Amino acid sequence: MRSICFFTGTRAEYGLLKPLMIEIAKHPSNPRLQILVTGMHLSKEFGYTANQIESDGFTITEKVEMLLSTDTPTGICKSMGLGLMSYSDALERLKPDVLVILGDRFEAFTAAAAATVCRIPIAHIHGGESTFGLMDEAFRHAITKMSYLHFTSTNEYKRRVIQLGEHPSRVFSVGALGVENIRHIQFINRKELEHELGFHFGLFNVLVTFHPVTLEKQTASHQFQKILNALDTYRNHHIFFTKTNADTDGRVINTMIEQYVTAHPERSVVFTNLGQQRYFSLMKEMDAVLGNSSSGIIEAPSLGIPTVNIGDRQLGRITASSVIHCQPIQHDIVNALNTVLSSAFKERAKNVMNPYEKANTSKHITDILINAHLGPIQKPFYNFW
Repeated sequence: MRSICFFTGTRAEYGLLKPLMIEIAKHPSNPRLQILVTGMHLSKEFGYTANQIESDGFTITEKVEMLLSTDTPTGICKSMGLGLMSYSDALERLKPDVLVILGDRFEAFTAAAAATVCRIPIAHIHGGESTFGLMDEAFRHAITKMSYLHFTSTNEYKRRVIQLGEHPSRVFSVGALGVENIRHIQFINRKELEHELGFHFGLFNVLVTFHPVTLEKQTASHQFQKILNALDTYRNHHIFFTKTNADTDGRVINTMIEQYVTAHPERSVVFTNLGQQRYFSLMKEMDAVLGNSSSGIIEAPSLGIPTVNIGDRQLGRITASSVIHCQPIQHDIVNALNTVLSSAFKERAKNVMNPYEKANTSKHITDILINAHLGPIQKPFYNFW
């Protein structure tokens, strides 16, 4: 009986992992499903989303509190240190055969470091990607070098993982879990969604998610103010904000959102945690997605929704033709929004090909996690050239 441990520290990450966890739980080989929950899941400020995991029917095997109530660089470093100490204890108790980590956040990086020292093989999802504006860029590639199995979202990202010295036999291009989730989700209709959210759609609607660009120093408030200024020119549009993750200066943006919504309650609303079903149901009803969230790059194209990607946070990712890029400058944002809100562009977005979409992503990953050889984690460097 193989023990497969899933690491999760954010609501978005769990939403992507959930169908894969279900696949593992129902597999006929009866693997032992373990769930290590940490980070924002255990923070009241971010909605204490550990409750959502349990309400979905999962048993949380370990809870590791490591997130301090500060988003300064020093505070995040201290959270990472606390996490490293605590993850090692949790992994010693769990003794999984493999640890599944998705993405590139600082919580994931420290969990990967702990697993490496504990000699536990890591299966990494979404490696090989590039986000030039984030410290996550370095974390992601470091996790790749610590990982034994790799599940990339495109063939280009598979090539990049191999370029980093990982053997092709352990690198699998499987598509993005988020895109597969969209194809199977039961969407909430518009009327029910309005009732659940307590807010009505307008004639035009925009979903805004903007996170700090963590490799830039103290640009969050300046950049987000430019976005708010741009949104002020669209008085007939309803604005749906989602709050940031626990990144450096994230609380600055959250405060600005709350102040904006308080000043414009008739046409704006903010959410701390929507959950995957409500989030994608909301996205499906939008005229455009605005900001710098990966969901605008990876999932929005499969819903036929245009995206305005602002600044450098997601710069370097492969994007569909329904995504346009602009700088965090007011007139650039207005021009980009005018473009994606045009009838011609919206029609184009409905028929776009999403480079992150492949069939049976979670089943493919499950089969490999169950059947792959997980021998010694020593890896010779594979020469790509």
